Amino acid sequence: MEKEFKTYLTDQNLSKNTIISYLYALHQFEEKYDKLSKQNLRDYKVYLIEHYKPQTVNLRIRAMNCYLESIKKEQWKLPSVKVQQKPFLENVISEADYLYFKNCLKRDQEMYWYFVVRFLAATGARVSELLQIKCEHVRIGYLDLYSKGGKLRRIYIPSALQKETLKWMTETKKESGFLFLNKYGELITARGIAVQLKHFGSRYGLDPSVVYPHSFRHRFAKSFLERYNDIAMLADLMGHASIETTRIYLRKTSTEQQNIINQIIDW
Repeated sequence: MEKEFKTYLTDQNLSKNTIISYLYALHQFEEKYDKLSKQNLRDYKVYLIEHYKPQTVNLRIRAMNCYLESIKKEQWKLPSVKVQQKPFLENVISEADYLYFKNCLKRDQEMYWYFVVRFLAATGARVSELLQIKCEHVRIGYLDLYSKGGKLRRIYIPSALQKETLKWMTETKKESGFLFLNKYGELITARGIAVQLKHFGSRYGLDPSVVYPHSFRHRFAKSFLERYNDIAMLADLMGHASIETTRIYLRKTSTEQQNIINQIIDW
């Protein structure tokens, strides 16, 4: 079952982390139940709800539903559980802290990490997508990704970032291939990026809770809407299947809410 499912997931152009996560869910199901049935699927959902947070429950449900699609049993798919969203965004790096962070990296000649941060915040790429950017993409100014069902998503590289990166590529003699390699000449891992961002965030005195790869993707979305209030376009740029997912960026962060309260309430 798992071998065929892995082939199916790979054919859907899903990320490596998603494939690992989905295979884990199927493996967990197979260990707990002797056969695939509607009742066992319902029992598995109950087990998940009793042992995991809603986000994890829905991730495992999506995995099993994807497996059911792969074996043409869509009629057995499980509904997800409702996740109560908070009325504010949490742990999003502020624009001021982002500017401070990238300027510190540039000042200290940590150019590799400067460009990691710049690409995350200026393109809205997920870290898994960042790893797919090649020198060739920088030259043409965009990266095309194909998601499940062959849907095209284009990640644009802004002209200012493109110009700066091309100069860096010339200085470091990067001519082709993946842009972000480790010291061994291999593609850096998402975990490697996360660890190093925490390291530099600590060095520069930033709140560690806002210094992680996805925080810069959030920053991209917030800054985009502040400058160009087109949520439909942002949904396309972010690769969201539903515009409802994008609406979270219309909310203020908890820090922004606190600042507004401090400014306007004088009674």
